Amino acid sequence: MTNIENKVAVVTGAASGIGRALAVDLAAAGCRVSICDWDAEGLEETRARLATMGATVDSKVFDLREQTLVEHYASDVIDKFGAVNLVFNNAGVDHHGSVTDTSFKDYQRVMDVNFWGVVNMTKALLPQLITANEAHIVNVSSIFGLFGVGDQSAYNSSKFAVRGFTEALRIEMLASHPHLKVTCVHPGGVRTSIVKNATVSEGTDHKRMSEVFDKHLTITTPESASKTILRGVRRNQAKVLIGPDAHFFDLSVRALGSKYQRVGAVARKVAGALL
Repeated sequence: MTNIENKVAVVTGAASGIGRALAVDLAAAGCRVSICDWDAEGLEETRARLATMGATVDSKVFDLREQTLVEHYASDVIDKFGAVNLVFNNAGVDHHGSVTDTSFKDYQRVMDVNFWGVVNMTKALLPQLITANEAHIVNVSSIFGLFGVGDQSAYNSSKFAVRGFTEALRIEMLASHPHLKVTCVHPGGVRTSIVKNATVSEGTDHKRMSEVFDKHLTITTPESASKTILRGVRRNQAKVLIGPDAHFFDLSVRALGSKYQRVGAVARKVAGALL
């Protein structure tokens, strides 16, 4: 999809970070945009910004974990705009804690938002996207969807699941509906609030963890991430890596194979000392 002007785009997790940057760039490119999030205040800030740009924008506050609510939202968007061409499944949450200390409730929350949110929105809009002349689904995984990381088992699990779902969907669409493109995005460290808003297991210094992440691991801005994603859409890339760290780790894991896990164990010990 080389020209996205006048197309209709849906962006989840649009209250801040990459989602907000995507909404702004899509509006600037002439898209009509529907944005959603469960953060009412942040979503209104995004909506107001798009409105000042003169964009046609619709916004809805709801919980992506609720399948019925997602289906109602999808139906409302199609009724209002007549069609949907672009879907950016970007919403996500994080939890930090070892497998031993992470509760079942924490696993369920992360999987419900990060994985089931993607599945719910994709399934709700897929019938319409299949009938569109041009359409593209973009699902945001993570570099943690490429390799395992200690104390990130919940997030790892959800982002590996997004990757598997997206790659399977792309294969199906290539075989049956090649006009519907599918892309999986793997951001590295991006300056968003995901770590600040993360839940943590007991004994974890959340404030210190967030400070270390922001100072040492956030390399890429949301605005840069958005531009990389939209470039990937225009080029119909199956896989989009965001940031030099994402490219480095992608190559490293492929080169090391399972040996990367020993390196990860050492890194976890070092991170423990820093935190």
